[in-house]
Amino acid sequence: ARKFMRKYGIPAVLATRPDNTRYLTGLRGPEFMPQLWYVLFFAEHDPVVFAHAGWDKQMPADAPWIKHWRLARSWLGGIGGPAVTQEEGKLFAADIHRELKERGLAGEKLGLLAMDGVARESLNELGIKTMDFWPVMLEIRATKTVDEINCLKTVAAMCEAAWHKAWETIKPGVYDNELSRIAVDTLLRAGADDTGPVAWRTGPLTFDRGFDRPGRMIQTGDLAYAAMCGVQYLGYRSCNYRTFIAGRKPNAKEKDWYKQVVDRIDAIIDGTKPGVSTADLATFFPPASKWGYKDELEVLTMEVAHGIGLYQYEYPVINRQWSLKHPQILEEGMTFAVESREGREGEGGVRMENMVVVTANGAEILDHFPRDEIMAPPG
Repeated sequence: ARKFMRKYGIPAVLATRPDNTRYLTGLRGPEFMPQLWYVLFFAEHDPVVFAHAGWDKQMPADAPWIKHWRLARSWLGGIGGPAVTQEEGKLFAADIHRELKERGLAGEKLGLLAMDGVARESLNELGIKTMDFWPVMLEIRATKTVDEINCLKTVAAMCEAAWHKAWETIKPGVYDNELSRIAVDTLLRAGADDTGPVAWRTGPLTFDRGFDRPGRMIQTGDLAYAAMCGVQYLGYRSCNYRTFIAGRKPNAKEKDWYKQVVDRIDAIIDGTKPGVSTADLATFFPPASKWGYKDELEVLTMEVAHGIGLYQYEYPVINRQWSLKHPQILEEGMTFAVESREGREGEGGVRMENMVVVTANGAEILDHFPRDEIMAPPG
């Protein structure tokens, strides 16, 4: 972070949201409301952590690598009314201005990460020049260290445990929301920090997509898939899909759907290496017109590869909507998830996703649960 702050001449950053604060300080904090705590991070000074009520008393002993602690101000989303929000905003901005002034930075640019409009306006009213730091943060986090990659490998292994349990459980008579409960329980037992909902779609709800976990009973021949997305280990997030079938083997049509998906994903994985353009890889996704759609927007987040890390969507992105016109160049250490789906509206479909890391020799797949065919019932 300091390297890129110096590169762009940004001496200070004010950050909230757990992916940002954890990256900059290694800390976890209260997240039951947005912006309860925040970090003032410097290119040339030690960071200042503004901790939420209660946390400000306990965390200094738990995190001795942070030297400067302050009490954070929060307007709790404005629930006290406009007057309270405005008052707290002014006090918040005064606290930040004081820290900047002590370091001779009151007249310099302050990058903002995930701070709301009240924070920005309050800082601007005190003459603090603010800028959106998120594009820089995406650049900072684009390539991962060995430790970060190992965190992603670990969370992928936790997902494998949940996929295996789901494979053992899926059968006629089981409800989709029961599958979610079982998957979440398995992930927590495996050591996940957080799991997300593990949202299942089954039967005719598997293409394209809509409500998940509606309490639907699985029947013989139903296709089923889940998003194991947002499972966390030390904050690093998974994003992978697998497809199952209940009570029978897949038929020729279902096998063909799935083969199309795997072939697309494999083409992107096989073409991945440092120096390759995302525009080249995006051509392996079919145009939206394949499904009768008029705009690539209609397959956004479905026919895509997206960076993964402490946030669910980071650099790089690979899709036909953006990559052909605005390509990015892959670098060693980038990590992303590549996903695709196929099927027929109202009838059902299949979906698959792999997590990969760009290495000097190509792409290494991080999640190892079987993915070459639809997972049929055991035995």
